[in-house]
Amino acid sequence: MSLDQAIVADQSSAPPDKSLVSASSAPGPESSSASAGPELVTLVPVSARRRAVPRWLRRTVGPVGLLVLWQVLSGTGVLHPDILASPGTIARTAGSLVSDGTLPSAMLVSVQRVLVGLVLGGIAGVALALASGLSRLGEDLVDATVQMLRSIPWVGVIPLFIIWLGIGEAPKIALIALGVAFHLYLNVYAGIRGVDAHLVEAGSSLGLGRWGLVRHVVLPGALPGAMTGLRYSLATAWLALVFGESVNADDGIGFLMNQAREFFRTDVIVVCLIVYALLGLFADFLVRTLERFLLQWRPTFTGQ
Repeated sequence: MSLDQAIVADQSSAPPDKSLVSASSAPGPESSSASAGPELVTLVPVSARRRAVPRWLRRTVGPVGLLVLWQVLSGTGVLHPDILASPGTIARTAGSLVSDGTLPSAMLVSVQRVLVGLVLGGIAGVALALASGLSRLGEDLVDATVQMLRSIPWVGVIPLFIIWLGIGEAPKIALIALGVAFHLYLNVYAGIRGVDAHLVEAGSSLGLGRWGLVRHVVLPGALPGAMTGLRYSLATAWLALVFGESVNADDGIGFLMNQAREFFRTDVIVVCLIVYALLGLFADFLVRTLERFLLQWRPTFTGQ
């Protein structure tokens, strides 16, 4: 027996694989012919089999499974209500907080603080990154100082902010702006310095001046890094808000959490944490949408 005949015989005797689909499933005259040779098969891509289950359904498996486990542990008494309230109790608490207007009012105050801090910190971070990334002189004057300051835990400066700015809104917004500025600076600066030097040389050969190169080559090349920095900055802004609203706050989500802590209301605390998570998820969705709009020219790998 020749080598080719042995390979054909081995393939025909192997058990059928579920990932293989016959090229022609209906019987015909060709299938009954002895001279037709081995049956032709085609591979079904793994991605095609995954499309059978909608992506949104796959993404909800983890959260729904965690919620079911949580409810089961609470219903069987394994998880005591004093440790963590059940999902049903938390849902009822959230409904009462929404109906009496407490939660919407607190959300409005917290979102305003985040927006103001994000704008102030974003302006400072991007301005310092442009000065440091576009100029060697700016890098010498700015980068070392920023790198030194960012190594200081920004939460640790709360006592100084209270001494300098009092206990009103100013220290809360300053804390958010500080966390946002560092993330944006690092990512925008890295994006500028990560632009391919060959693109800059090509732009120079086409007659672009310094500002033409910055506008048409450097800034578009740094935009992906800026979007990444914006996503990190939003996450840091919500984290800084939690610490900021612990400084003599009389309204906001952090104020509700501090009140709930005094009375051991785990249901209210969890509601506030869920609100933080949903606001952060919504902010990340907005940035992703903006990223898809601004980076249409830059196709990237999206997974298989």
